[in-house]
Amino acid sequence: MLRLRGNSPATVDEKGRLKLPSSFKAELETFAQGEGGRGLREGVSALRHYLTSLDGRSARLYPLPVWEAIEARLAALPSTSPAKRKFLETTAYFGSEVEPDAQGRFVIPPILREAAQLTGEVAVLGQMDHLALWNKAGFERRLAAEPLGADDLAQLADLGI
Repeated sequence: MLRLRGNSPATVDEKGRLKLPSSFKAELETFAQGEGGRGLREGVSALRHYLTSLDGRSARLYPLPVWEAIEARLAALPSTSPAKRKFLETTAYFGSEVEPDAQGRFVIPPILREAAQLTGEVAVLGQMDHLALWNKAGFERRLAAEPLGADDLAQLADLGI
């Protein structure tokens, strides 16, 4: 099972490339070699990822097997579902399949890079089954403006957390 956790600061270079932090790169490679690599379409590298956004404020990097599992669950919804349509339109607009180069870097497409301001210093956050990519200063502002509060903790407590 994939367990991406923690924060690894990183930098997006002038060509829009982000080098995967070594701790996350190692976990993703282990996942790709194990369960995550099973059942991939023929000709698709287990190290491929789907990079997208749900709102343009940040990016999400999913190992392709994780993204394909999301697509399989979406396929169960009727094509007339407004939520499905909005989700697919948004993730397709910002999304693309990416594969790290030999140095572990991947290019963030310009549309997503500009919308989420993914230039210079970024925060790469483990989110269990995917990575969240944030402009570092923007994420710090968000943390200050939207702190984890009592209502959030109560909701988590209902789940036994």
